[in-house]
Amino acid sequence: MEGRIHSLETFAAGIDGPGCRYVVFLKGCNMRCRFCHNPDTWALEGGDTYTPEVLFERAYRYKNYWTRRDKVKGDVLNGGITVSGGEPLLQIEFVTEFFKLAKEKGIHTALDTSANPFTREEPFFSKFNELMKYTDLIMLDIKNIDPVGHKQLTGCENDNILDCARYMDELGKEMWIRHVLVSPDEARKDDLSFSDRDEQLNALADFVKTLKHVSKIEVLPYHTLGISKWENLGIPYALENIDPPTRERIDNANRILNEAMGRNIAEAADDRTAKGGSSDGRSC
Repeated sequence: MEGRIHSLETFAAGIDGPGCRYVVFLKGCNMRCRFCHNPDTWALEGGDTYTPEVLFERAYRYKNYWTRRDKVKGDVLNGGITVSGGEPLLQIEFVTEFFKLAKEKGIHTALDTSANPFTREEPFFSKFNELMKYTDLIMLDIKNIDPVGHKQLTGCENDNILDCARYMDELGKEMWIRHVLVSPDEARKDDLSFSDRDEQLNALADFVKTLKHVSKIEVLPYHTLGISKWENLGIPYALENIDPPTRERIDNANRILNEAMGRNIAEAADDRTAKGGSSDGRSC
């Protein structure tokens, strides 16, 4: 078995999961997000090929970065491996075998996914459940909570993506929710593909409130750093002349969404306490 790899990042801190991470970016994605900063990952073809064993051996060389020194406990795990994309669920068997090797060594695993391939139908559903056995953290990218806006933004529906979030919550899987904030200009203020409007942020907050295992929500401000890649690929850039959101709008999104998060964490803590568990337990 081989996986197709777009690129590797040996030392990522704070943006691809907890602690210091070794990040694997896989090839292949079915969505066509207007703000995508890596359109060169869309095609499943190309890239470098690795077996799970060879890739893990390469990643494991950096294990010293994934620990921190505690005066009482000694070396404590403070990082791990993240698989991103592209869309990693398009290479689900490869990711499962790779994560299985990581868990045999006690390494924290994180999956950064948009969940576009998710379905409860077979054969995918059994493969997904197998992957979840070896996955500690899901970083779920919810591109747009509005179904019309999501279709306009990505070319795909979002009902199965939200269903994936619900299912992972049923499993008790720790989740981070990530949301790219894109502000419309005056000419496109009614375009629902732009997520920076209070009604959409409130709708996303209401959805997050229904999930009991979200430990973090990240507002990712839209940026223009990927435009050159679109140009190099000869693809027209749909968000031309759109500026990154202002600090005021970023703070507004964080306020709305983190209010939902605060309620969520409190409810999850109550559930854990009622079951006799720790009120502040996290997987990492």
